[in-house]
Amino acid sequence: MRRAQIERQTAETSISLNFVLDEGSQQPQIETGIGFLDHMLTLMIYHGQMDLQLTCQGDLHVDAHHTVEDLGIVLGQAFREALGDKKGIQRYATTYTPMDETLSMLSIDISGRPYLHYDVSIPVEKVGTFDTQLVEEFFRAFVNHAQVTLHINLLYGKNGHHIIESIFKGFGRALFQATRIIPGRKSLPSSKGLI
Repeated sequence: MRRAQIERQTAETSISLNFVLDEGSQQPQIETGIGFLDHMLTLMIYHGQMDLQLTCQGDLHVDAHHTVEDLGIVLGQAFREALGDKKGIQRYATTYTPMDETLSMLSIDISGRPYLHYDVSIPVEKVGTFDTQLVEEFFRAFVNHAQVTLHINLLYGKNGHHIIESIFKGFGRALFQATRIIPGRKSLPSSKGLI
């Protein structure tokens, strides 16, 4: 089973997670202190058919930035660790995910090269108490520590909640597709022999 367990302590956050890339229960247990983010991560894990037990205590009296960024860091590290040697994986995936009036497109390459293209305009600054600028911060932190290339494009949408939900669902689906093992493939999916 491809999995990772990480504990991370800083002056700003305390994070504990157990991440399973395959055959997840689809009943994650997520407590970040940010209700909206808990909801988005739950959707990501569910639609990615993964599993996650996650607790985080962050300096939310300051704001949510440190918590969101550090969660992206730790989830990126866990994803990279759980992938192991990457032999036989699909590597690439592209997903289109509708959410009512919204449609997003995400493309991922498990490339060993961190790069984020983020072309998303969210028409509100907050969804509830959640700062929508932090969506990009989460994905930038994930990409840098997972060492993947990720393109996130909002094709259209009006409702801030729907836009972010479409992205997180699509991200889970893209992770699932890109990490599938191709039957019979035993090598790395790279002509260079290195990812």
